[in-house]
Amino acid sequence: MDQPLIRAFFDEATNTVSYLVWDPATKDGAVIDPVLDWDNRSGEADTASADALIAAAAEAGVAIRWVLETHAHADHLTAAPYIKARTGARIGIREHIRDVQKIFRPVFDMQDLKPDGGDFDRLFADGERFALGSLTVEVLHVPGHTPADVAYRIGGDVFVGDTLFMHDYGTARADFPGGDAHQLWHSIQRLLALPPETRIWICHDYEAPGRDSFAWQSTVAEQRANNPHVKDGTTEAEFVAFRQARDSTLAAPTLLLPSIQVNIRAGRFPEAEANGVRYLKIPVKAKAAGPTVAIAAA
Repeated sequence: MDQPLIRAFFDEATNTVSYLVWDPATKDGAVIDPVLDWDNRSGEADTASADALIAAAAEAGVAIRWVLETHAHADHLTAAPYIKARTGARIGIREHIRDVQKIFRPVFDMQDLKPDGGDFDRLFADGERFALGSLTVEVLHVPGHTPADVAYRIGGDVFVGDTLFMHDYGTARADFPGGDAHQLWHSIQRLLALPPETRIWICHDYEAPGRDSFAWQSTVAEQRANNPHVKDGTTEAEFVAFRQARDSTLAAPTLLLPSIQVNIRAGRFPEAEANGVRYLKIPVKAKAAGPTVAIAAA
């Protein structure tokens, strides 16, 4: 079985792993889940992480044909449009990104959001296959974390996004709008039904207790034997009860608000206002009627 060459890039600021994946025969490549460096305190964006990916591809003689998103991330901004502008790559994501857009468009009053996922170049269907040089990429729909999560399988390697973490850490949360712990369970079972030697490449690592280095590569066999959330013998009811209880204690990701606004636009920032400046929005919420009135009157 032909296998891709894979190079991982770890962004410690967001604990995100991006991948440069390519066909050794043709040097056609893809970037999976690239990070745009973002300073939330200043609102400054930088492309150092994306430039490192592009430079690595150039050094290896790889032509980046695709930027593949596993989902609309809530914890980092994507560098997809920057890589597209530099390389001519196409941006792809699961077709259910439309469902995520329907959820969040009214939250941020995103009038410039293109309909039907129009900011993306390709919306993949479940089970769809497409070429990466002489290799074949298979699209696996794995909803639960969000409605649009997808895993990309290339031979004996599968890039699972946030659905699974390292086998000593666990699984993704399922409490975002449109998320569902039951769906997440079935998506994980779909991945764990792959051959045991299948290599699993994750999107985030937070160093499990007892481990003092970051890691991002596992196998189906290791997940089935050791993952504390879904190892063999765990039932769906047990997983859902655990996941819902745990998720109820988790805070929102630090970059949730800017990430969602940018990522469901395929990495595009909102159009500039009349003064030439682009703005991201922060919806204002109040816990009780009293503070709402005070805020409105201030």
